[in-house]
Amino acid sequence: MKFQVNRDVFSEAVSFAVKLLPQRTTLPILSGVLIQAEGDGLVLSSFDYEVSSRTEIQADVDEPGTVLVSGRLLAEIAGRLPNAPVRVSTEESRISVTCGSASFTLLSMPVEEYPSIPEIGEQTGVVPAEEFASAVAQVAVAASRDDVTPVITGVQLEVRETNLSLVATDRYRVAIREIDWDGGGVAGDTEATTALVPARTLQEVGKTFGHSGTISVAITSRDDRELIAFSADRKTVTSLLIKGNFPPVRRLFPETVDNYAVMNTAELIEATRRVALVLEREAALRYSFTADGLTLEAIGSEQAQASESIDAILTGDDTVVSLKPQFLLDGLQAVPSEFVRISFTKTENPNKPGPVLITSQTSREQAGADSYRYLLQPNLLLR
Repeated sequence: MKFQVNRDVFSEAVSFAVKLLPQRTTLPILSGVLIQAEGDGLVLSSFDYEVSSRTEIQADVDEPGTVLVSGRLLAEIAGRLPNAPVRVSTEESRISVTCGSASFTLLSMPVEEYPSIPEIGEQTGVVPAEEFASAVAQVAVAASRDDVTPVITGVQLEVRETNLSLVATDRYRVAIREIDWDGGGVAGDTEATTALVPARTLQEVGKTFGHSGTISVAITSRDDRELIAFSADRKTVTSLLIKGNFPPVRRLFPETVDNYAVMNTAELIEATRRVALVLEREAALRYSFTADGLTLEAIGSEQAQASESIDAILTGDDTVVSLKPQFLLDGLQAVPSEFVRISFTKTENPNKPGPVLITSQTSREQAGADSYRYLLQPNLLLR
């Protein structure tokens, strides 16, 4: 195999191919990147039986061929090469990479032992890339990081005829966002098509394809393996879906709430960060909503306490809730508007507040049109 390629194009392609590979793998061969040189270009791909990445780039191919090489090492080398064309050639089990006066020799890995990259089925639909990336960033933060319960480490995608919902929960909070979905004019079932995608993979997809115009999505079931593929700009990422039933969290959201407060989003974020400075880890902040505004209080330790008041417009009864500041901040930072509405739900026990619902607010008086909703369970009131 022998080819020449633009340094920046090559570096970006290798970086994309290795991004989703695990840091450590029990099978060293799965840490490789497969490079196929043919015609007027290269195909670079990686696969660890759960996630695959594939990208095509242009190159001057003198001798076609296929080679497997350590992905992270090649990515580090490609990212530090001087500004000149990259020449790659192979001889037996050695791979030569030269660029300007820099020269590297790498050992190849056995191509015949590498697994086949998953085949992608027909396109299920198309989503606007920027909106999808924004929705993933808003929702994935609420997915669990505890592998003991794999089903909640994913983001549930629910596809209906013209919209796509993203839902995530870690039992303490639930985040939901809806965006437009183009199924190609094919009328969908009344039942939503669902795909439970690992949150980490989806976050990388959002970052990688966020400026691609549109993203093509294909949900495929083959040989008892369900997978989802995202494609844009001659790049494709596939992921095995998480098996299991996602909890029915939509029913936790109230249809209407009469008791709520509206305040400036940035002011609430800054006040929360300040007052939380004295808290010990995992402790909660007390938020007291009254007709006079909102008061935040932190009873940290004997050495430090803090409080701050900000403007808030309250509709309904005075309410006190205790919330973990980081969980609240995750929701507030995802609100795309200048103002935020915090709604208070009721429980059967009048002394125990229900979850708070965070939504966007266009102005002090008008609810936002954004479809993002974030439901957060308060701790028991501090006594």
